[in-house]
Amino acid sequence: MKVFWIWNVKTTNPKKYCVRPNTGIVSPRSTCDVIVTMQAQKEAPPDMQCKDKFLLQSVKTADGVTAKDINAEMFNKEAGHVVEEFKLKVVYVSRPQPPSPVPEGSEEGSSPRGSFSENGNFNDADLNTATRGYVERSEPQDKSAEARALIAKLTEEKNNAMQQNNKLRQELELLKREGRKNAGGVSFLFIILTGLIGIILGYIMKKT
Repeated sequence: MKVFWIWNVKTTNPKKYCVRPNTGIVSPRSTCDVIVTMQAQKEAPPDMQCKDKFLLQSVKTADGVTAKDINAEMFNKEAGHVVEEFKLKVVYVSRPQPPSPVPEGSEEGSSPRGSFSENGNFNDADLNTATRGYVERSEPQDKSAEARALIAKLTEEKNNAMQQNNKLRQELELLKREGRKNAGGVSFLFIILTGLIGIILGYIMKKT
């Protein structure tokens, strides 16, 4: 015969906590999840002490009982029900601090956290260490900036030189074309003049 358990959750401060679900049935070899939500507090208690408690009650039941059948009378000890109880105490814990993005004491030149002396002044040794770490970090950044500026300047000069080279090539090609045109015109004119001179000489020789 399978044994089922019905359970109920109570709290000493129901206005402060929300329990969902607060009742249920657990079948053999199974579990049940319960979500407890605490209302937002205006301020944390100075001593981080809390007197709130939760009471978990459970009672054996026969197969066939559903969650709708659960009522307060089932957990009444005076009615002869065998009720098992387990108490839980609320404990406040501090919010965990986020991990440091840069490990302390790393070998990459990172500056450690600053510490204060008993009189509230910054320790000289820590100040020197932090300053040295800052300088070591800033030097590679400065060198990198200079390298980028030099590369940009060289790239610009290269582009200007290529533009000048293309311009000179275009001008040279234009001069070649104009020279060819001029040379062709001179040769044609020379032929015409030679022909005219020959005609004139022939005409004179016939006259004589």
